Amino acid sequence: MFNDGFINIIREEIMKLIKTFISVLFSAFLLFSSTSSFAVEKLHFLIGGGAGGGWDGTARGTGEALTKAGFLKSASFENMSGGGGGKALAYLINNAPKDTVLVQSTPLVLRSITRHKGYVKDTGTLSYKDVKPIAGVIGDYGAIVVAKNSPIKNFKDAVDQYQKDPKSIKMAGGSVRGSMDHLIGALAFQAAGANPNDVIYVPYDAGGKALAGLLSGETQILSTGLGEVMGARDQVRIIGITAPERVGDAPEAPTLKEQGYDVQFVNWRGFFAPKSMSMSDYNKISKMLGDVQKTPEWEAVRKRNAWVNIYNPGSKFDAFLEKQTVEMTALMKKLGVI
Repeated sequence: MFNDGFINIIREEIMKLIKTFISVLFSAFLLFSSTSSFAVEKLHFLIGGGAGGGWDGTARGTGEALTKAGFLKSASFENMSGGGGGKALAYLINNAPKDTVLVQSTPLVLRSITRHKGYVKDTGTLSYKDVKPIAGVIGDYGAIVVAKNSPIKNFKDAVDQYQKDPKSIKMAGGSVRGSMDHLIGALAFQAAGANPNDVIYVPYDAGGKALAGLLSGETQILSTGLGEVMGARDQVRIIGITAPERVGDAPEAPTLKEQGYDVQFVNWRGFFAPKSMSMSDYNKISKMLGDVQKTPEWEAVRKRNAWVNIYNPGSKFDAFLEKQTVEMTALMKKLGVI
C-alpha cells in the first residue's frame, strides 16, 4: 500500500501537469486569436460632415458590416465638419493619422473644381491627388423629398409652385452651394425648364440637419441622397429619384424620368488614405472593402440604404476620378455654377 505522503506527491505532480496543459491551451488560444481571420485589427473612419449625412451613413454602415462579418476587429468614427468636407481632407493630408481612412464622394471632385475655400491651401487646391484613393464602394441615387403633410405630391407640383412664385420654394441640402445635393436639385429644375441658379438653396451641415429643416417648415423641398432618407420614410414623401428606373429597395419612390424629367445620376462614395499609408495596409483595406460586399452582413446595410454596389479599387478608381473631373467640370459650367 502507498502511504499518504507518496499519494500527496503524486497528486501534486498531476495538478502541475494539469496546470501546464491549461497554460499551453490558453497560450495557443491567445496565439490563434491574435492571428485570426481579421483582415485588419482596427480602423478609424474620418467623416467630413455631420451626423445623418451620406458620408456619415456610408462610414458607419461600412464599419458595421466589416466588424459583423469578421473582417475588421475594431472600428471607430469621427465627424469633422467644415468646408464642405475640406476640413477633414486637410486634416488627413497634414496629419497623416495611422489606421485612418476618409470617406468621400463626388463633392471631393466638385470642391476641387470650384476651388472651395475648404479645399484651398496656400496657392494650391486640395484634391484626391493629395491623398491615396483606396476604392469606390457604393452608389447612391439622388432624391427630391417633401414632408409627409406637404401639399406637394410629385415633382410637377413643386415645379408648378416654383413657376407661380419662385420665392415660395426653398430647397434644403446637406452641404454647401455647388455640392452634390445642390447639383441634384439644380439638374431637376433645369430639366423642368427653370434657371437652376434662381432656385433658392439653403445649405445645412449634413443630411440630418437638412431633414430637420424640411420637417420644421424652414424649407419646402430637400435635395439629398436616397440612402439618407430611407430611414425617414414615415416622415417624408420621396417625389423623385435620379435612377433610370424604380429601385427594388424603395419601390414607392417614383423616378424623375418617369415623370417626364430626364435626370439620371448616381453619386459614388468611397474611401481615401493618407499618402503615407503603407502598401501592405492599403492592399488589406482595399481587398476587404471588396470582399465584404459578398457577405449577408453587407447586404443588410446596403438594402437598408438602397445603395448600389460599385466596388472600384486602385488604379480603376484613379482613372474614374480623372474622368469624373472632366465630366463634372462640364456639367457645372452648363448649370452656371462655375
